[in-house]
This record gives sequence, structure tokens and C-alpha cells, in this order.
Amino acid sequence: MKPTIKIASSRTPDGNEMVLFRHDEDFFIRVEGEVLMQSRQHESELELARLGCAHLAERRDPRILMGGLGLGYTLRQCLDLVSPTASIKVCELIGDVIAWNRDHLGALNNHPMRDKRVTVKRGDVVELLANGPGTFDAIILDVDNGPTPMTDLGNHRLYGNAGVALCRDALTNKGCLAIWSADPSKAYERTLMRAGLAVRRHRVPAYKGSKSLSRFVWVAAKSKSILPPGGGEPRVKGKKRS
Repeated sequence: MKPTIKIASSRTPDGNEMVLFRHDEDFFIRVEGEVLMQSRQHESELELARLGCAHLAERRDPRILMGGLGLGYTLRQCLDLVSPTASIKVCELIGDVIAWNRDHLGALNNHPMRDKRVTVKRGDVVELLANGPGTFDAIILDVDNGPTPMTDLGNHRLYGNAGVALCRDALTNKGCLAIWSADPSKAYERTLMRAGLAVRRHRVPAYKGSKSLSRFVWVAAKSKSILPPGGGEPRVKGKKRS
């Protein structure tokens, strides 16, 4: 049996231990002993990019903001979907995650950080949203564990009313917001709708072929016509469709 090897460790903004491990050809990251992400289960990260970039197929120079680098799967899929003249800004809160992708994880996805279309910035994605009204054709968020945080309780700034309003305002009129989550959240759906966004909820497999382990991706836009097909349409409780 091949051993599990500790590659590197860091601390989350809340001070919890975050460790990168390798087992054979697989990598995974644990926070206080709980698996946050792993290379064996990345289908939902790919689907996040597919749903978030579906409306960009005919765009020549789309501008994309990605919150959260993870293991690089969403970035790789996004690069494979958009034009050669696209620009992608990736904002990652934890500097060691950027270093791990550069030094240990790049081969998982053919080194997406080396692509000339990519700019990686260490910091809080909220800061970029606040400085970019009407800037982005797509905003793709895979920050922490979704609206229910695991590594940084401060992420409520992104998933609360103010954060959703920032996302909405940072989108172009034909832009699209896509959000990954480990769990469903009716409260977050209501927050998106209260911000005046059309919303679709997609239940996606955690890994290819999985029928039992699911993740969730919300896709939201100022216009319903921008949204990709499929998914469920959340409704405000007690409100009937017109």
C-alpha cells in the first residue's frame, strides 16, 4: 500500500491548520483533519466553469473574474472554453494555495497558471469586485465551501446581501455569475433573487459517474436570457410565478 505523504502546511485566515497531502497520483487538502478538496473529486469544479462560461462561446474578448483557485480544475476548464484573447483574473485569499498550485499541483491540469490569459492575485475577491463595476462578463466563485464557510468565517462578506450586490454590479449587462457550493442553501437563493438576479440551481456530481454525492452550482444574471439551459428555478416562498 502506498503511503499518504504530507507535502506542505499552512494556516487559514481563521488560524486553522490546512495541509496538502499526496497519495500515489492523488492530492487532497485537509483543514483541521477534514477534507476540503481532492483531485479524485473534481467534476463539480469543471461543471462550475462550463455553466459559468456557457454564454461566452461567441465572445471574442471576455473578461472573467474567478474567486478561489482550489486545485486548478475550474481555471483549466475555463481556459479550454474561452477564446485565445480572453482575460481571466484569479483571486485567491491564501498565498500558500497559489504556491502549492505552482510547485506541486500544476501537472494535474497542464499548468493553467502559466497561460498568458491568466493573472493570479493574492487577496480577497470582494476587493476586486468593489473596484470593478460593470467590468466582468463572467464571475466564477469557488470560495471556501460556498455560502456556509469552512476556512474563513469572513466569507459572509461575499455571500451576504452586500457581497451579492457587488457581484451583480460588477457584471456587464450580459454577464453571468456562477457559484459553487458543497450544500444547498435556500437562504442564499433568496439573497440572489432579492438582488434582482434571475437564478438557476444546478445539482451536479462531485465526481464523474457519481449518482449519490452531489454538489451545487447557482448561475445568476441580470437577464434570464443569459442563463444556460437546465437547472431548477428557485422561487421566493409564497410567491407564484406570473
